[in-house]
Amino acid sequence: MKTTGKFFGIGVGPGEPGLIPLVAWRALERCDVIFTPRASNREGSVARNCLPPNEIPEERFREIEFSMERDRLAVRYAELAEAIGLELVAGRDVAYLTLGDPLTYSTYIYALAALKERLPDLRHRTFPGVTSYCAVAAATGFALGEGKEQVLVLPCPDLPSDLRSMILNHDIVILLKIGHRLPTVLRLLREMGIGEHCAFGNRVGMPDERVCVPVARMNPEDAGGYLSTMLIRKNTPESLKSRMTEYK
Repeated sequence: MKTTGKFFGIGVGPGEPGLIPLVAWRALERCDVIFTPRASNREGSVARNCLPPNEIPEERFREIEFSMERDRLAVRYAELAEAIGLELVAGRDVAYLTLGDPLTYSTYIYALAALKERLPDLRHRTFPGVTSYCAVAAATGFALGEGKEQVLVLPCPDLPSDLRSMILNHDIVILLKIGHRLPTVLRLLREMGIGEHCAFGNRVGMPDERVCVPVARMNPEDAGGYLSTMLIRKNTPESLKSRMTEYK
């Protein structure tokens, strides 16, 4: 009896080619088929571009298009599960690429769920990946948690009042999926007087990356909200406070 292939979820990092765990890269090199998601409004797969170039034969890649219209997503994931399932049943190992970490606000979550529904005995492994907020933190020197600071990770709320409440109730807020809300977010940070404590990153590690710290004087027109991350700190960092005390 022929053994079905194994399914791998692989996070390729936030943008810089090669920022992928070594163990995940080794698994990817062995995969027979590699699915790369592409947004319907993009010319190519951003995740694919995060791989080191020319290292894996072109014929192994399968690009899949996603429209973010909610009423179509369930159907699209079912179609994707069918396509992946056919490869697995044929005995081929399959990888699914995703930006950042596969289990952090990723299309992989839904692809895996649809595939498990189709193949209850699915053999799979998910490799953790470097998230966008870790990349922004590294690029700006922004500490994501000192001592017992409370850190909240969330997609950007539609209402400024909701975001204000979340900032007031946490030491650090990591804001993802900002999109067209970027001007509203910057305006709120200015109103709260905390822009000096915040950092912004857009397409970090890519050729057209934009990093800004602090964001107090940032012009929202200079950077798009797509693939943007904001690191919001309510108060002056403890490490900075201690240095200020030393200098007194």
